[in-house]
Amino acid sequence: MTTELRVPPASEWDAWFTCVELAFGGVPTAPESREMYDALARPDRAIGHWDGSAWVGTAGAHAFRMSVPGGAAVPAAGVTMVGVAATHRRQGLLRSMMRRQLEDVRAWGEPLAVLTASEPSIYGRFGYGAATGELNLRIDSSRVGLSLPPGTEEVRIRYASPAGALDACEAVYARLAADRPGTPLRQPGWERLPVNDPEGGRAGGSPLQCVLAERDGEVTGYATFHVRPSWDGPRPQGTVAVRDLAALDPASYAALWRFLFGIDLTSVVECRNRPVDDAVLRLVSDVRRCEVRVWDGLYVRLVDLPAALEARRYRAPVDVVLEVEDGFCPWNAGRWRLTADEKGAASCRRSEDPADLSVSVRELGAAYLGGVSLTTLAAAGLVGEHRPGAVAQASLAFSWDVEPWCPHGF
Repeated sequence: MTTELRVPPASEWDAWFTCVELAFGGVPTAPESREMYDALARPDRAIGHWDGSAWVGTAGAHAFRMSVPGGAAVPAAGVTMVGVAATHRRQGLLRSMMRRQLEDVRAWGEPLAVLTASEPSIYGRFGYGAATGELNLRIDSSRVGLSLPPGTEEVRIRYASPAGALDACEAVYARLAADRPGTPLRQPGWERLPVNDPEGGRAGGSPLQCVLAERDGEVTGYATFHVRPSWDGPRPQGTVAVRDLAALDPASYAALWRFLFGIDLTSVVECRNRPVDDAVLRLVSDVRRCEVRVWDGLYVRLVDLPAALEARRYRAPVDVVLEVEDGFCPWNAGRWRLTADEKGAASCRRSEDPADLSVSVRELGAAYLGGVSLTTLAAAGLVGEHRPGAVAQASLAFSWDVEPWCPHGF
């Protein structure tokens, strides 16, 4: 069967989107979410396979700017809406879309491509490395206490309309984004995502609720959440499902968690997608009653390897020659000398010198944001050391002082 790989024209956008929905189970998108996705989408950055009568494969790419170690906002393609119709599997459609998309990303001048994977086994063969984790918690708030830092009692918590408080919440998000590698800086229109609240996405819970933390009249944090009422006979056992929580200082952060733990008629606080180093793990009295799980989060692909490596900062000076394997984007393959000075500024140039390390572009993507250790990758046999001490030197340089995190999907 012959298909055509092309950009969908505006007249076929609905049919292209329907192909996405079918690939993800065929459940129609809620109207309010569909309107938002249509507004955020860039049809000129979408591709797909057309079989002559219908779309049978799709792949899109948002235009993001993502925080990397050192605080720079680096252009990145946010890969999304990737799917192949069940009737056209195992025919090479996904591979051809991934190759075409990476060529496009390079032409757009974006050094990185990033995605969150519906299935973690898919994207490694295209050079994407799992670079962040996401922490998932189910806390027995009826038995777990919190250790509160000084100043917590000075923080005022008040309810606010999620939409009405959006500007204040976005200001907090913007102040925190540069300090957390992996965080997308808000592009126009994306401020709608945190308050998008289709009824089908509440899992039986309340409409989205919001509280603000304030100190001296300034908004210093926020939390959004749903409450799912539940009863065991006469005993209330409701759940607080946290959607977003952010704060500018430890006292505001702790005050928000205390509020969530204390909501009447609830005994469980659930969190999806928190940073792996979330400080709440150091506030709780009993981490064993928090049901801690860590999943894969953001996958990173270096599209323009030297530009990507030069865009971030490094934790320590480094001078290392990398032998990079990249069969999917051959312009990245070969030897590269990466050097960084005492301030972390880097240079990455082609080199004819002997390699100190051999590594695939997938493993470089995993290590890029500082959350995956090159030492760990070497212990797994995924990084080869050809000069004694090179792994330790490079691993220290690539590390960072906070774990990377992507706070939302796309």
